[in-house]
Amino acid sequence: MKLNEIRDNPGARQPRKRVGRGIGSGLGKTSGKGQKGQKSRKGVSIGTFEGGQMPLYRRLPKRGFVNIFRKDVSIINFELIQQAIDRASLNKDVVISAEVLKEAGVIRKNAGIVKLLAKGELKQPLQFKIQAASSAAIEKVKSLGGNVTLLDANV
Repeated sequence: MKLNEIRDNPGARQPRKRVGRGIGSGLGKTSGKGQKGQKSRKGVSIGTFEGGQMPLYRRLPKRGFVNIFRKDVSIINFELIQQAIDRASLNKDVVISAEVLKEAGVIRKNAGIVKLLAKGELKQPLQFKIQAASSAAIEKVKSLGGNVTLLDANV
């Protein structure tokens, strides 16, 4: 294939309509736009106008709320950590932090805060260095001989 042989697919490009060129063309006089009025002119801005009636988007109630002060928290449970250790994507000898959990695929996003909860069971002592943890989770980790170091997170 050569550059001078490249062509569009048949029917991909159509010639532009020449409007307003006499009644014999089929698109003369009003150029296929009917007669008079806002819609026959360019720059029509009727969009949501309903003839003076209250438009639909104003008749329906506003819903929802976006909290601009919301903290982005990733919650992890013991069962997720144990599953990651069992499938060897998480090393039990490494201090477990947000970066380690992300690399292991336990959390997806790079959340600002990682919180440890006590759901599930751990089989070995682990070292955690995270932003938040429930008191029950801290107790379970310490009872196994592990340690939880809480980082400053302004939770």
